[in-house]
Amino acid sequence: MRINESKLSRRNFIKRTGLAVAAIAAPTVVPSSVFGANAPSNRITMGFIGVGGMGTNDMRNFMGQPDVQILAVCDPVKATNQYGHWYTHGWNGSYFGREAARMIVNDYYSSKSAGSYKGCDAYIDYRKLVERTDIDAVMIATPDHWHAAIAVAAADSGKHIYGEKPLSLTVNEGRAMVEAVERNAVKFQTGTHRRSDASTRFACELVCNGYIGELKHAEVLLAGNNRTAPTGAWKPVPVPDWLDYDMWLGPAPKVPYHPKRCLYSFRFIQDYSGGQTTNNGVHAFDIVQWGNGTDYTGPILVEDLGAKFPKDGLFDVVSYIHFRALYANGVELICRTEPDAFQITFTGTDGWVSTNGREVQTSRESLKSVKIKPNEIHLYKSENHYRNFLDAIKSGVRLAAPVQIGHRSTTIPLIGNIAMKLKKKLEWDPQKERFVGDDEANKILNKPMRAPWRV
Repeated sequence: MRINESKLSRRNFIKRTGLAVAAIAAPTVVPSSVFGANAPSNRITMGFIGVGGMGTNDMRNFMGQPDVQILAVCDPVKATNQYGHWYTHGWNGSYFGREAARMIVNDYYSSKSAGSYKGCDAYIDYRKLVERTDIDAVMIATPDHWHAAIAVAAADSGKHIYGEKPLSLTVNEGRAMVEAVERNAVKFQTGTHRRSDASTRFACELVCNGYIGELKHAEVLLAGNNRTAPTGAWKPVPVPDWLDYDMWLGPAPKVPYHPKRCLYSFRFIQDYSGGQTTNNGVHAFDIVQWGNGTDYTGPILVEDLGAKFPKDGLFDVVSYIHFRALYANGVELICRTEPDAFQITFTGTDGWVSTNGREVQTSRESLKSVKIKPNEIHLYKSENHYRNFLDAIKSGVRLAAPVQIGHRSTTIPLIGNIAMKLKKKLEWDPQKERFVGDDEANKILNKPMRAPWRV
């Protein structure tokens, strides 16, 4: 599929949007007036790796922070309108990719200065961005199979990282990311942004402080797969000219191209993702971990309860999620697919509290008006996930979702997927991060990477 290059020209962009910017100069440094009181020494320079739907959304949020200057973007996708999902904030409202992202950045700064700014660079290979010494921090919003390799390289180069969820493709990759962040003493904010939501925090504080009695049970309801793919003997198609397919595959196996393999649909292929269990599931399990007080540990058992997988076709992730996990404190977690659902419900000996990430429901109306007392547990308060990351870099405030917590929250759906795939009940050691006495399951804790990629 060929994209008409004229659609991506800056002249056409200006014509379509009506943005009148005088092309008088092409500065490589954003004028100081754009940043107000934030002098160059007080700005955080950033590069964005993976600028599809979510990555572009994150980029826009960071771009709006007064002390951030974006210097570069990176994506194997040049520009395409083939994402076909709910994101509508790409270039001209439809295009995503490195050139679209570069236009967004350049025109944002141009609109705030007296000339035409062209200082945002665009790369296909993330290594060229990571090796730059003028970039302080990176945002990673690639498909999941790329997260570990990029994050380890970025940490080893001394860069702070905002990494989209789920943290990793495998448990072993997640541990490698934690170790890289710790040995380099950089900041890493996991994109489980509901930790910066007041209603989520309140729901978890009700649980932590015993307002529903002793916690016994947590239930997670997740929506099903929201894409369909060719079944049976699907046929490869030519790679479109807007995609560097070999770079997109990266550490994953080299296989023929199909349009349903890339862009948003990567979420439904095991070589690149863990399906909805890890996609929306990580947000839910992160809330369970927060309310259960188990941020730095995890379950001791996972068990398949009748999950279903496709029998053929391109997509191979679980199509009906159903598994059970058990914590050392006796709390049982059940996760299952429910159409159009995202719900986390905590049940205790004296009631229940439930959240969908936006609002809180309770077994008793009086619980909604509870004021957490000064001497009770107050969970860490962050009002904005992006701002929290920047403040952690600048002043050392605590991160809302550091890599260590992100790793533990991601481990739950990863080992849940393994139990469902093997149709087993598996004992899990959260300290050693290994299954107890099951070599078959332990082999799935890691995936080999295609050379030359590694962590």
